[in-house]
Amino acid sequence: MADGNRPAFEQEDEGGATLGPRFVASVVAALDAADGTQIRDLCAELHPADLADLIGLLNRDERRDLVALLGSLLTADVLSELDEGIRDDVLDQLDPKAVAAAISELDTDDAVYLLEDLDPEVQQEILKEVAPEDRTAVEQGLQYPEGSAGRLMQRELIAVPSYWTVGQVIDYMRETPDLPDDFYELIVVDPAYKPVGTVALSDLLRSRRAVIIEDIADTDVETIAVETDQEDVAYRFEQYGLVSAPVVDESGRLVGVIMVDDVVDIIAEEADEDIKRLGGVGDEDLSDTVVATTRYRFPWLVVNLATALLASWVISWFEGSIAQIVALAVLMPIVASMGGNAGTQSLTVAVRAIATKELTSLNSARVIWRETAVGLLNGVLFAVLMGAVAGFWFDSVPLGLVMAAAMVINMLAAGLAGVLIPVALDRLKIDPAVASSVFVTTVTDVVGFFAFLGLAALVLL
Repeated sequence: MADGNRPAFEQEDEGGATLGPRFVASVVAALDAADGTQIRDLCAELHPADLADLIGLLNRDERRDLVALLGSLLTADVLSELDEGIRDDVLDQLDPKAVAAAISELDTDDAVYLLEDLDPEVQQEILKEVAPEDRTAVEQGLQYPEGSAGRLMQRELIAVPSYWTVGQVIDYMRETPDLPDDFYELIVVDPAYKPVGTVALSDLLRSRRAVIIEDIADTDVETIAVETDQEDVAYRFEQYGLVSAPVVDESGRLVGVIMVDDVVDIIAEEADEDIKRLGGVGDEDLSDTVVATTRYRFPWLVVNLATALLASWVISWFEGSIAQIVALAVLMPIVASMGGNAGTQSLTVAVRAIATKELTSLNSARVIWRETAVGLLNGVLFAVLMGAVAGFWFDSVPLGLVMAAAMVINMLAAGLAGVLIPVALDRLKIDPAVASSVFVTTVTDVVGFFAFLGLAALVLL
């Protein structure tokens, strides 16, 4: 975010370097001219996050030219802000010693982020250039599962015993050179190095030097196990209003801390992932190649083709009816389309509620009942509307009644499937964002066509 408030993309060359179209065009022109001085002048005032965004906006050749010309402006903070696909491409271009120098400047969580997707051989080549104490911390972080608290945590923290005074803590922080760059709380530990409380900096600074830390510590400490999934970490930060949280190993000993800025990234990442999976596009990025993007999308298109063939097979059962009453071919897409849209609405609400833990086994029955009732009510309303339209359009009251009945049935099925399918997948430990839309579409298409054409065959022929 530029200026701490609004995205740099919204600032159009207002008295400084921004990422508006004119600024990006200036950068591209300087790249075409191989003018390193102009590039550095243009990028000198950019925030690291904005410079990382600029690198991501360019095509691969332009990106490689920019990285080569940035020089000292390509700092460790810029590298840690790059998106995953672009990050790996940029790291491949850099000398291992340069990457090692960047790692030494970063907190361990950001250092792990830089290295986590590189080949083990490349990781080791870079890490051998890192100081032993930093290398050990990064290697330990890489041993934890991807997407776990162990990967997200930073090992740089401030832990103090409960019997210290406020004055001792302040003197310790003043005299210790390798404190974290940013911190909001101190972690109070017992002799076994297990967290027993936290002290907010605001409480520390308002207390007199002689006050014992134990007297101002908040003992209701929310610890997070190293194996905890990042989605659960984000939920706990949101649920309990945390700004940081200590991370503990299997024995309960303090091993790191997770900061709120990392959780903001998790929330954005998980939301992005859910939206993409609902659309069946996998984990692709805008920077991916044509081949990689096709590889992500093709499997889900194959699944959708299979469901479409199933719906077509249902239609083939009634080809005689369709041949006799052409109006059926005109109206049946409306039934399936309305059911699909209604199912998507219920599905979206259900998947998001599951992700935020608002939909659980405790309230699933109530939510299922609500979505079913909404589907039924919408079905009745659209039955009246479309029944009248169909009857007037084709001058056939029986056809209008068939249309109305099919609309009620399919909208009811859509509401029920839209919530039942993601709930069932979640119970089976399958990500509901991945497969729900395919199943819901299948249900609404099959039920819609079968209800409409089946009723037409019974009533009109």
